[in-house]
Amino acid sequence: MRARRFLKLTIAAVAVPALAAGSAQAAVPHTVQPGETLWSIAAANNLYTPALAAFNGMSPDAQVVLGSTIQIPSEGEALSAVNAAPQAQQQQTQTQSQSTGATQTAPTPSSGGAPPPAGGYTVRPGDTLTGIAANAGVSPQALAAMNGLSADSHVISGTALKLPAGAPLAEQPQPKPTAIPQGGPQPTSGHTNSAEIGQIAAQHGVPGSLASAIAWQESGFNNSAVSSANARGVMQVMPGTWDWVQQNLASTQLNPASTQDNVRAGTLYLNQLLKDTGGDQRMAIAAYYQGLGSVRQNGLLPETERYVDNVMALQGRFGGG
Repeated sequence: MRARRFLKLTIAAVAVPALAAGSAQAAVPHTVQPGETLWSIAAANNLYTPALAAFNGMSPDAQVVLGSTIQIPSEGEALSAVNAAPQAQQQQTQTQSQSTGATQTAPTPSSGGAPPPAGGYTVRPGDTLTGIAANAGVSPQALAAMNGLSADSHVISGTALKLPAGAPLAEQPQPKPTAIPQGGPQPTSGHTNSAEIGQIAAQHGVPGSLASAIAWQESGFNNSAVSSANARGVMQVMPGTWDWVQQNLASTQLNPASTQDNVRAGTLYLNQLLKDTGGDQRMAIAAYYQGLGSVRQNGLLPETERYVDNVMALQGRFGGG
């Protein structure tokens, strides 16, 4: 959905059972140092933040305590933790439903789908949109459009901005963003499931299994997800992309706070990518992740190859081939 390059990680957002046979190496203890966060510790060890959190029995948004000990799992242990977390949540929710007489099945787990992107930049004190754009090698107008801003906007320290794939600023260590720009889509507490995603996707000519696989990879079906590149919601839609879809593809006004409309925006965009790539699902998935222009100009980046492989593997879990 956004042209951005992700950190090189050793695990996928959702582990496919066949991949669970990882390293047998035992977890290594790590003492939290000043300024460290759960995200920075995961990134430093080539791990996906929700996997590190799950292995330590924590929320992905938990604050780590200076001097406390975090266990750094091996790849195999991390994958097992990711696989086990949805099952544990489902069992807990089913137990709660039985105690209250409810008959609904558990909601979809809310662990994030994609790792934090290196194409995101967190605004620091003294930064300007013009300066960030110059260092990233793009025009201020292009950077503003990517993030749903006007070219004369004042950027606020702590705000997450998206950068083009491969931008030099993407290589610098980044603090966790503390603010996101105004504008749609808005992250909300809603969740969805593959059945609802499939129904919405079918209305826009997109295979339900493909849309569900991307949605799970991106956010774990969690509309409250916000990446460090400022992608938002179930389908991780960028503000600039949201505006473009609304103006060019949507036949009705999309509600920026709606979980379902986040899926609509994502599937409308995915349908356009399928058209632009002649129906080539692999290329459309790559374009959703890396950006169509970057794919055409640079080919698939190694991390894009892994993302595409993950999504195509996940399609089988949602009824696709």
